[in-house]
Amino acid sequence: MSDEHTDELLVAATQAATERQTAGSETEQRYARPDADRLSDAMLEEIRRRSTGATEAAFFDLDKTIIARSSTLVMGRTFFRDGLLSSSTVLKTLYAQAVYQLVGADHERMEQARHAALEMTKGWEADRIRRLVRETMEEVIAPLAYREALDLIAEHRRAGRDVWIVSSSGEEIVEPFGEYLGIRNVIATRSGLDDDGRYDGTLEFYAYAGAKATAMRQVAEVRGYDLTNCYAYSDSITDLPMLSAVGHPVAANPDRELRAAAIAMDWEVRDFHAPVRLRDRLPDTPGPQGQLIAGLVGAGLVGMLVWRLATKD
Repeated sequence: MSDEHTDELLVAATQAATERQTAGSETEQRYARPDADRLSDAMLEEIRRRSTGATEAAFFDLDKTIIARSSTLVMGRTFFRDGLLSSSTVLKTLYAQAVYQLVGADHERMEQARHAALEMTKGWEADRIRRLVRETMEEVIAPLAYREALDLIAEHRRAGRDVWIVSSSGEEIVEPFGEYLGIRNVIATRSGLDDDGRYDGTLEFYAYAGAKATAMRQVAEVRGYDLTNCYAYSDSITDLPMLSAVGHPVAANPDRELRAAAIAMDWEVRDFHAPVRLRDRLPDTPGPQGQLIAGLVGAGLVGMLVWRLATKD
């Protein structure tokens, strides 16, 4: 395939992903910030402050890339045990988990799930959610890690690259999981809080589709990364902009659309098969301790894909 044809495919695919995102975007009233598709200045300053001096990085999606399932969906049982979710919602979540494993999550499913999740979690106490995630992280999510992904993370570290997790799940889920891996660098969804520390149904930053790529470029600017020498890994066609932002894109466990796009653009494709317990794989890795940054949509997205299924004719 010629370079010209490959460039045309890339442009067309990126435009399609951007159009899907724009078509399903909310009005500004739905967000805590009108520019919720970008990292705030405060977030960027914290990222700048923790700079390691590395000039290259590897960016990993979380769900179905580092771990075998949806991190937010598997938290459903935890929230049920604590009285936050009804039994019927948990049953729908388990069904959605199976569908997610089979067909993934396209833009329409993600958008409908996000709407429902914001409404469902409005009023939840942020501190309560953080406590639940800390208490159950090792039991619920840690056993789902792919050995192949962990090997790649270790490989990039040995090469002197910063490692990032880039996920549409919420910070309160992504950050403690990163702590298990010794990864402090996280781009994740952050939700708005009211004056009482409860989720208010808005988003401060939504780490999804094109917003992931935008955030990566912002991070590269403040950290001094050369994105042409950086790596990115994801399973979903919705992350095409994220993969296109770096010089070394890798389709990991790709859905059908991403696999086709990766083959057309001559990108590397990897398939992972062996989830392992992090305690067995990384015995010296600390548990989820320390300060967790407030933010929910990830916990709220326990209903991810559920409403798309529950309301489908």
